[in-house]
Amino acid sequence: MKLQIRHATVQYAADIILPDVNFDIHDKEKIAIVGRNGCGKTTLLKLISGEITMSNPDSDEECCFNLAGGTNIGFLKQINFQDKDILVENEIKKVFSAIYECQERMRSVEKQLSERPDDEMLLKQYSTLQARWEALNGDSAEREMYIMFQQFGFSLDDLKRPIGSFSGGQQTKIAFIKLLLSHPDILLLDEPTNHLDLPAIEWLEGYLRNYPSAVVIVSHDRAFLDRIVTVTYEIEYGIIKRYSGNYSAFIAQKEEALAKQEKDYEAQQKEIKRLTEWIEKWKNTPTKVTAAYSKRKAIEHMVLVEKPRRFDTTTFKAHFEPNCVSYSEVLTARNLQIGYDDVLCEVSFKLMRGDRLAVIGENGKGKSTLLKTIMGIIPALGGSLEIGKNVEIGYFDQQRAVINDYDPEQTVLDNFWDEYPRLTNEQVRSTLGAFAFSQDEVEKKLGMLSGGERVRLALCKMFYTRPNLLILDEPTNHMDILGKESLEKMLKEYSGTVLFVSHDRYFVRKTATGILEFDGASVTQYNMSYDEYIEEKAKRTAATAPVKSAAPAEKKAPVNNPGKIRSRLEHKLKKLEDTLAESETRLAGLKQELADPDLSSDYEKLLKIQGDIEAEETSQEDILEQIMQCETELSEL
Repeated sequence: MKLQIRHATVQYAADIILPDVNFDIHDKEKIAIVGRNGCGKTTLLKLISGEITMSNPDSDEECCFNLAGGTNIGFLKQINFQDKDILVENEIKKVFSAIYECQERMRSVEKQLSERPDDEMLLKQYSTLQARWEALNGDSAEREMYIMFQQFGFSLDDLKRPIGSFSGGQQTKIAFIKLLLSHPDILLLDEPTNHLDLPAIEWLEGYLRNYPSAVVIVSHDRAFLDRIVTVTYEIEYGIIKRYSGNYSAFIAQKEEALAKQEKDYEAQQKEIKRLTEWIEKWKNTPTKVTAAYSKRKAIEHMVLVEKPRRFDTTTFKAHFEPNCVSYSEVLTARNLQIGYDDVLCEVSFKLMRGDRLAVIGENGKGKSTLLKTIMGIIPALGGSLEIGKNVEIGYFDQQRAVINDYDPEQTVLDNFWDEYPRLTNEQVRSTLGAFAFSQDEVEKKLGMLSGGERVRLALCKMFYTRPNLLILDEPTNHMDILGKESLEKMLKEYSGTVLFVSHDRYFVRKTATGILEFDGASVTQYNMSYDEYIEEKAKRTAATAPVKSAAPAEKKAPVNNPGKIRSRLEHKLKKLEDTLAESETRLAGLKQELADPDLSSDYEKLLKIQGDIEAEETSQEDILEQIMQCETELSEL
């Protein structure tokens, strides 16, 4: 047992957040904490990490918080790096301070031993240091850093860049890498997949499944939880309950338990009604007094089955229309150069009234930078950007909404009222109510809000202005599943125009009418749904497999036997195609081997496989160029 919490109460000011916490963490358990936004999931993580403490009085002997001696807890949350100029490599290597200290002491003892090789005290000291070095994985620590850094979508050159040159999502990934490299005994992860691309998520799933210690995860990504967790804790209506198994197993058990509780409750209520009616009928009959008394006692001694409450499905259900209608052309970008000091990429696209354009691509390619450029937060470095007539913009920045400075003592009601001071109390409460802030919740202090609740409040303030162009940067991060579904419905019913950045493929599929893809330094607009875009990408990849243009075929000297040359070219083409097929089979095998969770800690093997993959891909490019050359020559014949 690494951690045990019994009957703990967590309170903020006069409000009780979690009334009765009972929570266990065993040696290698992979635990999920699930529940609606604001139910107390992050609060529970803070309690486990020691960031907050129990509110129980000292006289309460029933409560306890027992942490096994020497247990190290690591907590992933939104992190702002203090020194924006420090190189990434130097920032990450801070986690190796104990290794470097041990290394320096070993060198010092080695120097002393060169002068006094028979000194038993020095030999014993060196042996102790060597054992500690091995326990800290001193030989493989930096190699693990390089492998992990690339698995999270970075190149090794990025290690030489300052922290401040990366996007917010990339900085979160760097903080995540630091945490994993510190190898805590209990790993606490709050929405770990929010800023990760799919390859990184798949790698992380394998890494966490094989993590040698305990992991506790708060996430709304059901597939991610299904692949990792072995225990699920749910927080609903302030009650914490433990279920064995992953997320899907928890849902099945919950449904079964609810069905049984409903059946038991109805049966008991039926029996109570029968006994009560019998008592009322015969209580004044002398011969039945004893029996009536006995039945009344039977009711009093019943262990009452609690009336079951259905799953909490409350969510926001707002609907609004823009103040005015914009002209048909809402936004037009022509060779728009975006970036900070240097040009990150050049963007050209057109946004028409009624479009819902999803901006997708890997982190750090310029998606959020584009939105900030449109909003004038950072200046364009070149090209042109035209905003149509009658365009009124509402801008949502997920990072600012969640981690922006705020007064933790201010209530939701007052925070909204400060933004719109001319509204009446009734108008403010009505507006907040549309975003699931009920009568009691409008008095909730900002310091008590979850990430999802802060997102909801920021969206509420933005939507109240009734703009006809919404610019949204990762609006679904920190939202629970019902919240995402509500936002999807709102945007589909909205008659204005939407430009949004998202990594949530399901949300993009449900919402977008067009795609703006950031792929490397190039940006391409697709005026189609997400599913159509996937099909189009597959067709384009098949049609334009060679990245490099084939060199123009040299003119051949006149030949006397074109049939013989055609036969030779066809034979060569067949051989190249067979070679390419063999290479593709090898490449698929290598990628499957790379994803093998059993190899997740064999960093030398992983590096070798990665090198083999790169070599195979380079070989395929060469083969494809030769195939194109053959096809060109055959077409000329």
